[in-house]
Amino acid sequence: MKRARVAYNGAIHDAEVSEDRVILADGRCLHEEQVVWLPPVEPQTTFALAINYADHARELAFKAPEKPLAFLKGPGTFVGHRAVTRRPADAAFMHYECELAVVIGRTGRNVSAADAYDYVAGYTVANDYAIRNYLQNYYRPNLRTKNRDGCTVLGPWIVDAADVPDPMALDIRTYVNGEQVQAGNTRDMVFGVPALIEYLSSFMTLSPGDVILTGTPDGIVDVKPGDVVETEVAGVGRLRNTVVDDATYFGAA
Repeated sequence: MKRARVAYNGAIHDAEVSEDRVILADGRCLHEEQVVWLPPVEPQTTFALAINYADHARELAFKAPEKPLAFLKGPGTFVGHRAVTRRPADAAFMHYECELAVVIGRTGRNVSAADAYDYVAGYTVANDYAIRNYLQNYYRPNLRTKNRDGCTVLGPWIVDAADVPDPMALDIRTYVNGEQVQAGNTRDMVFGVPALIEYLSSFMTLSPGDVILTGTPDGIVDVKPGDVVETEVAGVGRLRNTVVDDATYFGAA
């Protein structure tokens, strides 16, 4: 099942998605362009992983980490499917990061890797934009790099865990203006989903609604205002977003 959160007629609705139709909890059936897509979960604690693909580490001239390099993201970073993301005027190099996002469904502490999938509610797609010249260190992304308002697109929906038989064998692709620019597979993570859940739950309690962004493979390119970026995780979804400049972003606001 695909579960979404949308805004329609001034209200926020939980919905199910079937093909290109959005079915509200009250039974109304809408086309996907009739609604405003929200992040499919209101993230509680959000964990993000730096350089969790070996090819991406090589792309950035780093060796793969020996332990997960995790950092936290604030709730204001998230926008939904079809939303816009600002490229600040001082950005020298801004790039997408297509990621499998794991949504926690049960409270867990000291969860073993063998039991980790029992704590997963489902999966969604993230596009966690970064601005290269804001980075202080790839191992420790600073607040401005990864906690800008609207810098992380999440959605379009959550796919139930039971409908994703092997989250560690999913193709990842990114398209800019229809041209494929990134390709990878979740099997190439340095630390897979079970290992990440085991690691994070070893020192803090995971709660329903927590989200783990699992990192991106190589293939990052600079994106400009006007670019339409689509990030896709096979079997989960395809997430669309448009990059805009300051004038467009603040004018729309």
